[in-house]
Amino acid sequence: MSASLQARSLVYLPNMAITAKNILVLLGHPDTDTFSGNVADHYQAGAEDAGHIVERVNIGDLNFDPILHKGYKEIQALEPDLLTLQDKFRWADHVVIIYPNWWVTMPAILKGLFDRFWLPGFAFNFNKETKRIDQHLKDKTGRVIVISGTHTAFQTWWNYGDFTNEIQHGILGFAGIKTKVKTLGPCEKVDGFCRESWLKDIEKLGQKAC
Repeated sequence: MSASLQARSLVYLPNMAITAKNILVLLGHPDTDTFSGNVADHYQAGAEDAGHIVERVNIGDLNFDPILHKGYKEIQALEPDLLTLQDKFRWADHVVIIYPNWWVTMPAILKGLFDRFWLPGFAFNFNKETKRIDQHLKDKTGRVIVISGTHTAFQTWWNYGDFTNEIQHGILGFAGIKTKVKTLGPCEKVDGFCRESWLKDIEKLGQKAC
């Protein structure tokens, strides 16, 4: 990343002053022309309007094999897009991941992405001396936004159990990223006014980089 992307400055909004951050917005839906894509657009717009520096990644634009063919018993070389994405995670102060809730979890392509690039040496290491995990991304914060089509977050949790623990704690938290989760839904059962209200809230999160 260039020196200009590393710079920090104070950004003034009505009644508040914030420090500009480097933000990575990762859309985990393979199609950008969706409500998930719209949410990512609004978070990005809010962040950029507030003076934050945003790198946007749409998972559907990445060229990589989401299948870990031999598990972790053999090294599967990372494609250039995955190496670049690792660099963007290192660069970011704040990471935002947006995806739809499909079958009570993330889309397969997003899970495949983490299977491929969330590796020792990049996100973490197992320390043989201390017998502990060295977290390489612990100086960062994260925001996960999960979008449901037919159920509220409470209905999903009540019927099927926790559906965000995997990404919040098992993946991002494992590498040290302190992550908050926001859920939206049921998108298929609300009117346009409700959706617009949600999108305004998302823009505010982008402004605050939280």
